[in-house]
Amino acid sequence: MSARMRMGMVGGGNGAFIGAVHRMAAALDSEIDLVCGAFSRDFSNCLETGRSLGLADDRCYPDLEAMINCERDIASGQHARAMQCVSIVTPNHTHVPMARQAAEAGLHVMSDKPAGVSLAEVEALASTLERTGTQYGLTHTYLGYPMVWQARHIASQPEFGAIRKVHVQYTQGWLAQQAEAGNKQAAWRVDPALAGPAGALGDIGSHAHSLAEFISGSRMNALSAHLRSHFPDRTLDDDGEIHFTLENGATGSLISSQICAGDENDLAIRIYGSNASLEWRQMEPNSLIERRGSGVLIHRAGVDKPLCDEALARCRLPSGHPEGYVEAFANLYRNFARAIRDDVSPASLGVPGMAEALRGMAFLEAAVASSANGGAWIDIKAPSAGADKKGLLA
Repeated sequence: MSARMRMGMVGGGNGAFIGAVHRMAAALDSEIDLVCGAFSRDFSNCLETGRSLGLADDRCYPDLEAMINCERDIASGQHARAMQCVSIVTPNHTHVPMARQAAEAGLHVMSDKPAGVSLAEVEALASTLERTGTQYGLTHTYLGYPMVWQARHIASQPEFGAIRKVHVQYTQGWLAQQAEAGNKQAAWRVDPALAGPAGALGDIGSHAHSLAEFISGSRMNALSAHLRSHFPDRTLDDDGEIHFTLENGATGSLISSQICAGDENDLAIRIYGSNASLEWRQMEPNSLIERRGSGVLIHRAGVDKPLCDEALARCRLPSGHPEGYVEAFANLYRNFARAIRDDVSPASLGVPGMAEALRGMAFLEAAVASSANGGAWIDIKAPSAGADKKGLLA
């Protein structure tokens, strides 16, 4: 296998925000080549996107099926540039069908989150992946930040004490007014046929959930949720609050809202142990605040800082040179490519995968059910597929 992973992309045509971010991240470390794409259902958009990326017209395809079939023909001709993996950056309802289609063709998959629109379909996908032996990554971007790994390391140390409380929030303001008309990115996110049963909770609350579990090192096992929409004709939630418990005995709260006028992309987490606490904010990602008694210690990112090995492995520059969202995204893509190259599990290199996909969908379904029942406490279903593998929590 070539040292550089050869990737095709489905979705992410001109006018789509997240596809361009995926491409920048995949290219950053020079370990992945974008060799083809089915970037849009509008084939003129697909061609325009491909040409802007330096792809030949015959490597731009009208849909995933055509891309798989034509790339298979290229591979059968011993062409060294045939696609090896697929990056899926389409609306939620297509994630599982496309991932299954790619896996059945023997292709590895990097999927945007959430993994799908129901736990049942993601469990079925897990079975497909086990049968095909293909690798799967899920872009919970914020698990790529160095200081998130440093926070996890500190929280796991005996001197931090038993984790008692977790508070995580992810707030934005872009849906504080009705933005659906004429805004494709807003329109599909509030449509249950495309986004699934959760709106803001699926879009950004899924990130808050993964961050809380990852840093605490423990899974959520029960929750009480109150979700709502602030507009009568907006079907899915744009605002929500959740109380939860963790398997380690801690309690917590999670806020997920896209109607907080003025907020940009405010993901923040606070972890309280019996001896100390930690605070990290995505909008200031290079700083991690640790409080012990009356003392405050600020940990800073950088290859020259005394960080844990996992955090240092996700830094590229000396301290004082900011690394942010694209670099965090790139850490996931780089390590996914290395896992495929070296034939190891992506989870072993810190890439979220099927275990996180299953827990994320179980969390979303429990929250929607709890809210529909007036905030009743509901146990989060333990996924059955994959023998309940813990993934990054192993």
